[in-house]
Amino acid sequence: MKKRYSQRVSGGALRALFCLMGGNGMAAESGVAAGSVPEFEIINGKTYLTITASRIPEKRSEVSASLMVIGREEIERSGADNVGDLMAAKGIGHIHKYPGVLTTVGIRGFRTESHGNDLQGHVLVLIDGRRAGTGNLARIMTRNVERIEIIRGPGAVQYGSGGMGGVVNVITRQGTKNSAFVEVGGGSFGAAEGAVGATATSQGVDFSGAFSYGRQDDYTTGSGARFANTGIDSQVGASANLGYAFSPNNRFGVIVTDFDAGHVGNPGYLSANDTDNYNDKSSYSVDSRYNGRNSSGRYQWMGRHFFGRDTSVWVDPVASNASGWDNGIPSRNSTDQQGAQAQISGAFGLLALTTGLDWLRYEVENSWSPQRSSYDNPAMFLLAKIGLFDERVFVSGGVRQDWYTVKVAQPAGRNEDTSHATPQLGLAWMVTDALKLRGQVAQGFVMPSADQLAIDIEAFGRRTVGNPELDPETSLTWEGGAEYTRAWFSGSLTWFATDFDDKIVRSSLADGASSYTNLGSATINGLEAALSCDIGTPLRWAWEVRPFVDMTWLNRYKDDAIGLNLTYTSDLTQATGLTFSDRGAFSGRINVSYTGSQQVDDWEKTYEVVELGSFVVTDLMLSYRFLQSAALGDFTVRGELRNLFDEDYAYVKGYPMPGRSVFVSLKWEY
Repeated sequence: MKKRYSQRVSGGALRALFCLMGGNGMAAESGVAAGSVPEFEIINGKTYLTITASRIPEKRSEVSASLMVIGREEIERSGADNVGDLMAAKGIGHIHKYPGVLTTVGIRGFRTESHGNDLQGHVLVLIDGRRAGTGNLARIMTRNVERIEIIRGPGAVQYGSGGMGGVVNVITRQGTKNSAFVEVGGGSFGAAEGAVGATATSQGVDFSGAFSYGRQDDYTTGSGARFANTGIDSQVGASANLGYAFSPNNRFGVIVTDFDAGHVGNPGYLSANDTDNYNDKSSYSVDSRYNGRNSSGRYQWMGRHFFGRDTSVWVDPVASNASGWDNGIPSRNSTDQQGAQAQISGAFGLLALTTGLDWLRYEVENSWSPQRSSYDNPAMFLLAKIGLFDERVFVSGGVRQDWYTVKVAQPAGRNEDTSHATPQLGLAWMVTDALKLRGQVAQGFVMPSADQLAIDIEAFGRRTVGNPELDPETSLTWEGGAEYTRAWFSGSLTWFATDFDDKIVRSSLADGASSYTNLGSATINGLEAALSCDIGTPLRWAWEVRPFVDMTWLNRYKDDAIGLNLTYTSDLTQATGLTFSDRGAFSGRINVSYTGSQQVDDWEKTYEVVELGSFVVTDLMLSYRFLQSAALGDFTVRGELRNLFDEDYAYVKGYPMPGRSVFVSLKWEY
């Protein structure tokens, strides 16, 4: 019988547990936050963290991939209301962030997709192990998130197209106790936020849900310039996870997410500030899932079905503008998604096997093309792991086969088919209870889009036709790393090398039409490092004082075709700082994030590749629980100083971010 542990584990108990598990807990900032432990499970006498690197619960000591886990407490300490803002402070790679509600993230030189079909992204975003349907992390709110697992490196064997640079798995909370909270706050630039949420459990039924609302006026940049039309009239997010365990080992659940942002300013470049353009963004998903296992835990299974929609509408109300995008007629892009997963796992002595089927269907429609495109993607996979030498060495591997059928609707209709097989092999060796060495070789891929394979349209006087002979974009990554966790100290180091081939680019045909071809490759090598230590423990302080650092350094990121560095890629991204608390009512966090210079396309002025300079952003958060009452609940006040030193910076050239701002909130919990 499985036994769940949902209570908080604090101080020495947490560190001791991580040491026994051999994990790289990265206690506060580079992994699981101290006192904010993800759910543990005891299956067949073994303790597991619910890590999804292999689609089933497993010990961290068995994982061969480079893994970062952001726990619930760290999410709350960050003050971020969406996953995009949270990732921007983590130093894991490139951030592409505009004013409003649009943030994509890059890992190891690859980036999530920002609009519509997430099959075309190079970093994959999941919600509870299934595709989120978007690469825009600003659409995923944090109020009902338990933790975020970031797998750096290819995740294609487990999840298919798009997971080339990494996988970001956002895991929602599941009700384990009866609780409720209300939080309200406000600050600079007319910022106002409010949120309510609750968790509950009774007679096999569990629930966790949250609803949040926010708004903001136009902001002022670090240089003191007012950036007009950067406000958001309203932003609403909702998430609910409802389940029923009809036996100790079987649970049926439904997870619903909803996001809506209305009249979001679309200001254009600050140098050519457009004061009336705006956009509306919305998305929703419904995910039904059944999980089960036998009484011994030897066999476990899962089945699910999910569907949703991601929509963006751009509006320029000035009817006198030039024709096309700015003729006063709203432009619209909408992606409908549905899918299913079925899998079964079994333990056979030293060998564990997981096999299953995935199915996805996307339908993409936009106002600037008369051709509606659709994607069908069935796949099958097999994952295996064997534990050797008294379960000190784990060898894992897998293979996946994807089939794609795309269709672009036009008078005659046109279908194209393609397929791709993906392998992966990994090794994890627990040298001691504290030291783990690991290595992995894995392939990632991105399938050609329906337009790239099958489009045939004429726009602005030029014909564009698809190329049915396109191959998928592919990458091969070799990596090795070490992780060390002992009492109050934890650290990890990873080296990786990636060869990227068959990049899909535009080409010209003999008749003057435009098409697509596989032409382009890149080489990306680098180091990832993380360090965290609670210096209060060896010094016998009553307080927790924990400095931390997370960094990614790319020593090579060349476009092999032209011999130049890849655009929109920094050689160094880094987050350093300090968390501190009295292990009770008071806590704080200083976060300093550094983004190195990068080569970018200057669409604002020169229309050439130029350098976007490096920058440093410092944030400070302080929290104090001033009342704790069994009858009345807990009351906590939190204050934030964002961009403390008023840095004038931009993630995207021409779109500077807000200058120094203050935000204060009051939270009641029961």
